[in-house]
Amino acid sequence: MAEASKKMSLMGLTTLVAVNMMGSGIIMLPSSMAQLGAVSLLSWIITAIGSMAIAYCFAQCGIYCPRSGGMSAYSEEAHGKSAFFLCSFLYFLSLAIGNVAIGISAVGYLTPFFPWLGSGAIPLFIGTVGLIWLTTVANFGGPSITGKIGSITVWGVIIPVAGLSVIGWFWFDSAVFAAAWNPNNLATNDAIAQSIPLTLWAFLGMESAAQNSDAVDNPKRNVPLACLFGTLGAAVVYILSTTVIQGIIPNAELANSSAPFAYVYAQMFNPLVGNIIMILAVMACIGSLLGWQFTLGQTAKVTAEEGMFPRLFARVSKLDAPIIGMIACAVLQTLLALSTISPNASEQFSKLVNLAAVTNLIPYVTALSGLLVIMYKAQVGTAIFTRNVAVLLVAMLYCYYALYASGKDAVFGAAIVLVIGYLLYGFITKRFVDAPTRPTTRGRS
Repeated sequence: MAEASKKMSLMGLTTLVAVNMMGSGIIMLPSSMAQLGAVSLLSWIITAIGSMAIAYCFAQCGIYCPRSGGMSAYSEEAHGKSAFFLCSFLYFLSLAIGNVAIGISAVGYLTPFFPWLGSGAIPLFIGTVGLIWLTTVANFGGPSITGKIGSITVWGVIIPVAGLSVIGWFWFDSAVFAAAWNPNNLATNDAIAQSIPLTLWAFLGMESAAQNSDAVDNPKRNVPLACLFGTLGAAVVYILSTTVIQGIIPNAELANSSAPFAYVYAQMFNPLVGNIIMILAVMACIGSLLGWQFTLGQTAKVTAEEGMFPRLFARVSKLDAPIIGMIACAVLQTLLALSTISPNASEQFSKLVNLAAVTNLIPYVTALSGLLVIMYKAQVGTAIFTRNVAVLLVAMLYCYYALYASGKDAVFGAAIVLVIGYLLYGFITKRFVDAPTRPTTRGRS
């Protein structure tokens, strides 16, 4: 009984899930969504339902398949060893792309303090790459330092965003919101489809919700509930904050803002408060980027230990940091930042978000399909199987729609990466099969 009392409660795990998901994903979204108009807010409802279904299914996978490897392991259950590699490969790339987007967010919030960063494509690139390498080097100290910093900096986003969703309504102007509804006269379906990748971006990371099941009291009940409640809680904050900001800042100004939350606080109070929010946002972005750099390095390390990535990613220092692998990851992110270079932070952010969403969605599909095999192996009851399949179908439908909504360019780019992945796996397949036995030959008599 004493041991059980030390475990995490439903409320504690729900809070953890919501905090982990919020991170810096929301920080640039108001500006990106304003380019479509407030009509894009409708996509939050679809993404919230789809994300809760995905989070629930991953929770079920974690309960009935406790092996290490996360999404890659679930993919292997249904599709074999190659699926482990391809899932890890795509997830690794999605993290690298996402890190560049987070770096751009941070530079956007730094621009008012250092106007040069917003003066063109080259300064934006230099600022983004500078943050990528800064957070990479900061991870050389090992996981303990990264965890301590991240647990503090994440509140730099949560406090202002959650605060805006509560107090912002005192400044909300229905006329401003009405004018922002559909300034481009888009069809509602098109507006929703175009904003799906943006809203999905804010929920990326929900796949990690089931990783704490060992430390939870009554995990079969509490892990799925925490995934649902945590995702729902984050969704409520996202919807309220992005809605209220559309009713305070005129749409054209919001669409061109590189620091939307700082801008709205400056309008609500004064420039000093806006600058404080800006500092908090930069702190949160850098902390989030620090954590995701660690996750990127660890993803490569685990895959290398499985014999599927070059061994250099698995080498660790005395502080348990895969330094060589993280340097290789930083080089990759630098190339990604260069390949998507743009003078407009919001434009480059949206381009990266679309690509990150697709490269995440493909592993989602392969991992979610593993739930069917996992439940079969675990011999779950008919009622549980039926319920989980119903939720699984909702999750899959959302994934398919989100892939479609991400646009042909992002899907085409991800498809090229996927087929390259198959070639790479072909080179390493021999490591996972038994060596053929050579038939003995007899000489002529």
